[in-house]
Amino acid sequence: MLQLVLHYDGTGFSGWQRQPDRRTVQGVLEDALARLCAGPTAALGSGRTDAGVHARGQAVGVRVPERWTATTIRRALNAVLPDDVWVASAHAMREDFHARFSATARRYSYYVGTDEGADSPFRRRTEWSITRSIDRAALDDGARALAGEHSFRAFAVRGTAPPSDDHRCRIIEAAWRERDGGLVFEIEANRFLHHMVRFLVGTMMDAALGRRPPGDLARLLDASVNDEVSPPAPAHALFLDRVRYPDDLYLPSE
Repeated sequence: MLQLVLHYDGTGFSGWQRQPDRRTVQGVLEDALARLCAGPTAALGSGRTDAGVHARGQAVGVRVPERWTATTIRRALNAVLPDDVWVASAHAMREDFHARFSATARRYSYYVGTDEGADSPFRRRTEWSITRSIDRAALDDGARALAGEHSFRAFAVRGTAPPSDDHRCRIIEAAWRERDGGLVFEIEANRFLHHMVRFLVGTMMDAALGRRPPGDLARLLDASVNDEVSPPAPAHALFLDRVRYPDDLYLPSE
């Protein structure tokens, strides 16, 4: 069992999951694996990313013939994959490793451009350009309210989780940070719901732009439905940065 860590530019993909007649990251990767392994080879991601979302830490579990090592399969895949996908690293894992269910945490970042350069063709694919004045204190208040464990029903697409799911997520870290040309929101949690990060960013940004009352995000953490959430922030500025697994799942390096 191997873990592949992928970087990809989500612009040209209809998300992670294989779909008929759509270009997806899973589809491109499985096609490359089939070519190298002389037959169908499943690639199980740590989770789905939506159309347009990028990654520099998507973890993927694959089973390949014994002749392949982590080093050789990485090199071979990078020789045949398209330019918008790259295997950053590969690791030998224990047989009970599961890319989705073994994960203990995932980390995302969301980029907001606040200067004129955010509309440059070199940045517009990876940043949400906002030129209006932003109340930074409102963003920081919203991020602080996320710390700890909450039910995030108000920040998830309705009907995408089983009815028995309590929608509870434990937020390990959530903060807005200054960066050259704008801001970045960084969040790490034990799990994420469908569109959750984008709903959070959209709601915090609406408060920071004066479209919602200050402190509204904290109120929504007690909501049982998503009727009052702001529209999700655009997908193209979101990155899956890292997926964490227990150390004992990794086998010694070759």
